[in-house]
Amino acid sequence: MTTHFYLSLLPEALIVSMLDPEEFGTYYAVGSAKKSRGQAMFFEVDPTFRHPYFRIEEALKRCLPHEDGSPKASIYVSVYRVLEHVDIDALMDLYLTTQDGRTLGLKSSDQLPPADEGLHLYQEIVPVSPLVVSRLDPVSFYELIVKTPTSLITVPAITFVELQLGELANDPEMGLVENLPYSNIDHLRQCLSDVKTKFVSTKMVDRTHSPVVPYRCVKNGFFVGNTEKLRYYPMPSAETLRTENYRWFRSASM
Repeated sequence: MTTHFYLSLLPEALIVSMLDPEEFGTYYAVGSAKKSRGQAMFFEVDPTFRHPYFRIEEALKRCLPHEDGSPKASIYVSVYRVLEHVDIDALMDLYLTTQDGRTLGLKSSDQLPPADEGLHLYQEIVPVSPLVVSRLDPVSFYELIVKTPTSLITVPAITFVELQLGELANDPEMGLVENLPYSNIDHLRQCLSDVKTKFVSTKMVDRTHSPVVPYRCVKNGFFVGNTEKLRYYPMPSAETLRTENYRWFRSASM
C-alpha cells in the first residue's frame, strides 16, 4: 500500500497514513472516535521529505496494515511546532474537508491575488488562530507577521485565509452585512473602522477565535509561508464549485 504524509491544520500535526487524500479526509472528519465531527484541513506532503526534527523513519516502520489487511489510517509523527519545520516546497495539494466528510483539493498557484484598496479580514489557522482585520493585502500581512515583522509579535511560519467582508471592506460603519455569518458584527465594524482611520494597520478581532473556517466565505484562497517563501492556494469561484464539485459546495454552504 502507498504511504502518504499529511500536515493536518485542525489540529496541527504531521501524520503518516495509508489512506489516499479523500479517504483520509473522511476518516479525519467523521470516521474516528478520537474526535468530534468537524472540519479537516490538511496538506499532502512530499513523501521524500525528511527533517531531523521528525522521527519519520520510525513512523514509517509503524505504519503497517492491520491484521485483516485493512490500511493503517494514521500514525502521528508530531503534534507540536510542525509547520515551522516543514519545507514549503515539500507541500503538495491542500485539502478542505467538510464536517460530513466531503473533500476538495486545491492546487497552489504562482500567481498571487491582486491587491485591492479595501479592508481585509484574515483568519489565522496555524500555529495560532486569531481573527484579524487589516489595511494590508495578503502578501503585506504575511510579511508583517513572518518575514519582516515591525513589532514584537511574530511567528516562524503561518497558514491563513482571507475571508469576505462584502460592503464592510469599504464602508465598515454603514455597509450592509447581508449574509455574512460572523458573530458580534458591531465589534467587527469598530475594529474595521479603527484600522481605516487610525495609525494601526492591523487589529485583532478575536484572539481565541476557532480555527474552523467558513468555507463559503473564503474571499480568494489560502496562504502558507515561512521566512523563506509564501505559497498561495486559490479557492475556485462559487460558480465553478457549484458546477464541478456540487456535493462539496452544498455541504460547505450548510
